[in-house]
Amino acid sequence: MRILVTGGAGFIGSNLASQLVSAGHEVVVADDFSSAHWSNLVGFRGEVLTVDVAGDVSSLRGRNPFEVIFHQASITDTTVLDQRKMMLNNVEGFRNILKLAQEWKSRVIWAGSASVYGRGKAPNRESAAPGPLNVYGYSKLAMERLAEQYNEKLSRPAIGLRYFNVYGPSEDHKGKFASMIHQLAKQMRAGKRPRVFTAGEQRRDFVYIDDVVRANINAIKSTQGGVFNVGSGKSWTFNEVVAELNRALKTNLAPEYFDNPYSFTQDRTEADLTESRRGLGYEPKFDLARGIDAYLASGTLGNRSCQ
Repeated sequence: MRILVTGGAGFIGSNLASQLVSAGHEVVVADDFSSAHWSNLVGFRGEVLTVDVAGDVSSLRGRNPFEVIFHQASITDTTVLDQRKMMLNNVEGFRNILKLAQEWKSRVIWAGSASVYGRGKAPNRESAAPGPLNVYGYSKLAMERLAEQYNEKLSRPAIGLRYFNVYGPSEDHKGKFASMIHQLAKQMRAGKRPRVFTAGEQRRDFVYIDDVVRANINAIKSTQGGVFNVGSGKSWTFNEVVAELNRALKTNLAPEYFDNPYSFTQDRTEADLTESRRGLGYEPKFDLARGIDAYLASGTLGNRSCQ
């Protein structure tokens, strides 16, 4: 198939583009390179377009249609408080993509977020009432509602994937917004005690990048639309993450606790995968230990992967 991956130089987008090329698809990457990194595309042999999908998309409109659009482009810095900036980039950028999909008759699979759940009761189910805690979470909720409005205009209904805490190779460029697993491993490789919020008992659903890519690819053939959770289906405490990193890195570093400076963090996330299994045929293959081991084997866990 002919496939467009927006945000294709980013963490998830570059991993997805690579797998799609390996599967024999014709893949074009579009990215504005405002927060992504060129090094993620060194091994990618497809076409790369420098374009801001929240701005002028005429360079895309004049191209041959794409059968599938994976929309990964988004501001992923959850600490951005500029509401106008967040909404223009995330929501209006998505609106432009949906308009193009309508013209091209493309299937749209896009990056949602578990942040829409806020501090809702876990396990988190798609049917639960939303409760975003910041404008990032709200922008993802607004994108879901926008997709609902466009579904009747599209040849096939759009699919939004509510990502939980994704980790894996090609995320180092995100700096302090890289996964907690990567950041803690970097500290520990430097011989420093891993810093976590007091008292380390907050729980997160950590999902390895290979499972996330698999969920996206499964969505191509799904007959359904709507939103689906993409997580591991389990949750682990920050203390458990440190313990697994100590095991994998062969270190023995106790956590250093500090007060959480943010008012909008979630206390516990855990994906209910009932609908994802039914609608996408999604079944995660990595628990925390296996995911950390795979990440370590890639040679990039806690290491710089770009200059």
